Amino acid sequence: MAVIKKTEIELVHKFNSQTCRHTLNGHTSVLHCHHYATLYSRLADDCGMLDGRKLLFECAEDSFLEVLCSYYAEQGIDSIEDRIAIAEQYYAVTGLGKMNIKCAGAESGEVELLHSHVDEGWIKKWGKRDSAVNFITCGYIAAVFSAVFDHPARSYTVAEFASLVKGDERSRFNVVLA
Repeated sequence: MAVIKKTEIELVHKFNSQTCRHTLNGHTSVLHCHHYATLYSRLADDCGMLDGRKLLFECAEDSFLEVLCSYYAEQGIDSIEDRIAIAEQYYAVTGLGKMNIKCAGAESGEVELLHSHVDEGWIKKWGKRDSAVNFITCGYIAAVFSAVFDHPARSYTVAEFASLVKGDERSRFNVVLA
């Protein structure tokens, strides 16, 4: 009988009571609920003075790219399959939901969310709407593909083409090398 072993993320969580800061594997981390993430997504979406959606996307991409690349290097994670498994698990650990990377190549890919805490929180607070709200997740996905395929930030374009908040069954994303 064949046994398939899935690589599991190893987490070291620390809390500094003097600075009130959490770290995961040496990186400062904000542990939050979906209500908080939904609120700052709404604030970014409503901001007319700057492109708040792009700002959340790029902040998430930069932050998670550093976290994932350093984890892969420190743990010696080289295979695409293992890197994807770690990225899916890290998404859940950060409180964003449950991600399934359906297909991934250096040129393109597709991702779906089995659970999206931002979508679910948005619907509870404000109901459904006509446009997607996963700006942070889009940045996370861009970071995942860059980390998995050894590209720098801003290498991938991510588009949410189906969304729970719009009434779709799942939130789904296309990924394309820019």
